[in-house]
Amino acid sequence: MGKFNLSRLAGPVLILMVLGMMVLPLPPLVLDFFFTFNIALSVIVLMVSLYTRQPLEFSSFPTVLLITTLLRLSLNVASTKLVLTEGHTGGDAAGKVIEAFGHVLIGDNITVGIIAFVILTIINFMVITKGAGRIAEVSARFALDAMPGKQMAIDADLNAGLIGEEEARRRRTEIAQESDFFGSMDGASKFVRGDAIAGILIMVINLVGGLIIGMMQHDLGFAEAGKTYSMLTIGDGLVAQIPGLIISVAAGIVVSRVGTEQDMSEQILGQMFARPQVLYITASVLGILGLIPGMPHFAFLLMAAIAAGLAWWLEQRELRPAASAGQAGAPGAAEGAAPPEAAPLQEVSWADVQPVDLLGLEVGYRLIPLVDRNQDGELLRRIRGIRKKLAQDLGFLMPAVHIRDNLELKPNQYRIQLKGVDIGQGDAYAGQWLAINPGNASGKLNGTQTQDPTFGLPATWIEGSQRDQAQAMGYTVVDASTVVGTHISNILQNHAAELLGREEVQALLDHFAKESPKLVEDLVPKIVPIGTLQKVLQNLLEEGLHIRDLRSILETLGEHLPKMQDIDELTAVVRVALGRAIVHQLFPGEDELQVVALEPQLENILLSAASGRSQGGLEPGLAERLLKQASSVTEQVENQGINPVLITPAQLRPMLSRFLRRAVPGLRVIAHTEIPDTKTIRIVALLGAG
Repeated sequence: MGKFNLSRLAGPVLILMVLGMMVLPLPPLVLDFFFTFNIALSVIVLMVSLYTRQPLEFSSFPTVLLITTLLRLSLNVASTKLVLTEGHTGGDAAGKVIEAFGHVLIGDNITVGIIAFVILTIINFMVITKGAGRIAEVSARFALDAMPGKQMAIDADLNAGLIGEEEARRRRTEIAQESDFFGSMDGASKFVRGDAIAGILIMVINLVGGLIIGMMQHDLGFAEAGKTYSMLTIGDGLVAQIPGLIISVAAGIVVSRVGTEQDMSEQILGQMFARPQVLYITASVLGILGLIPGMPHFAFLLMAAIAAGLAWWLEQRELRPAASAGQAGAPGAAEGAAPPEAAPLQEVSWADVQPVDLLGLEVGYRLIPLVDRNQDGELLRRIRGIRKKLAQDLGFLMPAVHIRDNLELKPNQYRIQLKGVDIGQGDAYAGQWLAINPGNASGKLNGTQTQDPTFGLPATWIEGSQRDQAQAMGYTVVDASTVVGTHISNILQNHAAELLGREEVQALLDHFAKESPKLVEDLVPKIVPIGTLQKVLQNLLEEGLHIRDLRSILETLGEHLPKMQDIDELTAVVRVALGRAIVHQLFPGEDELQVVALEPQLENILLSAASGRSQGGLEPGLAERLLKQASSVTEQVENQGINPVLITPAQLRPMLSRFLRRAVPGLRVIAHTEIPDTKTIRIVALLGAG
């Protein structure tokens, strides 16, 4: 605990020390120590920036930039007081560090020292600081513009079950921190620019003030005073500006980094020196220049030889794995030269009968890295997340997805199968991003035009460099594994009823029996056959309802099964028992339910058709008009921001639900008997009117 408190005191103590140096006089020895500390601190900041992989890893940098700037200015103030008060005593009047920078770095030529100081200041002020500030300003603007698109992408991943609440919260915090970081860097860079200007002004003040004090107060000649105070002034300026230049370089490196999993050295070496062809061409150009008369032949030809040698070494390093693979295969090839021994003919057995996978995913060869366990395929983690999310939402565990590569597919194609039959397919490009237009995006993107395979929205496959631009334009940008994962999630939800087999129902009962063993023992299978339970659960899933409340389902079936056997009737009574959950799922948190109702005349016609128990009870013309009107009313209600729900008499609900389910998937059908007494109904539209 004591150590923690001491560490918390470090910041306040440093700030108070910096401010104290501006007021209190410092002896030369203490000033030497602080100048050395300033140089060491600047080198530490530079090294940290070089090894930072993401800008946010050094999120304290704007504060560090401000503190180091204040430290330099306070040291300048302290050293200026010593230079002006003790400068007449000699070159070490303001400490050994200033004397060393004055003598060792610039020698005895004062003019060269002044020019070197001015050049360093101009480089710091005009080039590095100005460029870093501009990058931070633009990055802050793009980060702010891209926030809505990034938030939508996070929400899409969360809804698809690809990430959890904690990960979504972390990503949202990271987005906000990124915008704050670049905004702070933009402001902090102004301190460094002001520091450069202050350095020039302090140099002029020291020179002029030193000449006046030396000649008028200490009776020094003009030449002697000029030499003494100029040397001290230049040393003082350099010992402050060199750390300032180092800090500015660190700022430029941090804000110009593109976030990867590599530090700067790995990133530059991996990208600039990865292709031998580039180095061969460079060596050729340098060699030609070196052969031109009048050129410095040695320097050009030496550099050409180094570039060619490096290219040859890189080329050999690339060839080694291939050669090793060839040698590993050589013994097999030699053995293959001899005629192989005829293998005995095996009898046909049940092992030759391959069962059909309940759920399958086939991918082209370019998508293999997404599903390769050895490469930690991103899609594998997403599929696990999808199954977990659906298990929590629907109430049962989905079967595993069997993944295999298929060379008959196009390289970037994937195919989703249910019981061996294709039910979905699309294209995905590993390493690229899909920019989906949700309907309000502005502008066009360069890339491969396509459609989102899940919802059919217009989309474009883009490179990673266009990601921030696309998000700023209002596109929802997702990677290839998210595209495939969302497609799989949508298909699993739509076919949940088919995926609930007897094995899944038995596993569900075994899991539920751990909490309510007596209920399961008394009802299944003595009163509730497992086949009947499966069909009722499938009916509920078919209509988009969850089956998490297995207690209510079993108790209701146990009560009504002795009196009725029809699956639709059993499903209806179970739905009544689950009425509160159904209404909550369709109208979360609402006391007044805004619904669509049947026009009375149409309702009477449908009741007559339903009472006849005939399969083709509806006249074809009426059925067609009903579908058109249902589609029109659904669109009208959705445009008002209302969830489209049709309320009907209990006798009509099963028939209308089956009839409208495929043609108008957005319209849900509930019965009057399923609505709790605590809820009120408001009819917002009539189906069949006009």
